Amino acid sequence: MKRIAQVVVLGGLCLCSLASLGPIASAAQQTAAPARTPDVIYVPTPPEVVKAMLDTAGVTAKDLVYDLGCGDGRIVIEAAKSYGARGVGIDIDPERIKEATANAAKAGVADRVKFMQADLFETDLRPATVVTLYLLESLNLKLQPKLVSELKPGTRIVSHAFSMGPWTPDQELTVEGRRVYLWKIPPKTAGATGTGGVQR
Repeated sequence: MKRIAQVVVLGGLCLCSLASLGPIASAAQQTAAPARTPDVIYVPTPPEVVKAMLDTAGVTAKDLVYDLGCGDGRIVIEAAKSYGARGVGIDIDPERIKEATANAAKAGVADRVKFMQADLFETDLRPATVVTLYLLESLNLKLQPKLVSELKPGTRIVSHAFSMGPWTPDQELTVEGRRVYLWKIPPKTAGATGTGGVQR
């Protein structure tokens, strides 16, 4: 997961063996110029916070981790390397996509992760079982309706540093002076309860 004061991160493919990625294999990697200016400046998430985010989400080999604003890809790479998960990193900056792709190959997990140059607000998040973020609270709030409407009940969302306003987290902790927040998508019958007024 990554970013500060101005951009999107929901914390971070490969050119080979994408068939093993199942539902994520159909999205093509792109390297065109950014469609718009990034929402935030890229700031890497420290390794100890990356681990805490993945541990807090309870990531396993069964998970598909989406990192929105993936930067150098470290979150999904770690999810694949240490937890056996599959991962998708989304970033609007083509340079970050090139860097993340190279890092995945170097880490030996290019067959389990992929990176796409895309606008996270326009990306289909439905396949994800875990979503990681490092965004401003204002961007989290803008993204919240999309998360609640697209993600399956039980999907875990982990944010580094920034909350989601009135949506009370299921868990929060401090790691090396940095806050980590966890939410779980509630059952459809839960309505507005626990999601800050956002209906499923």
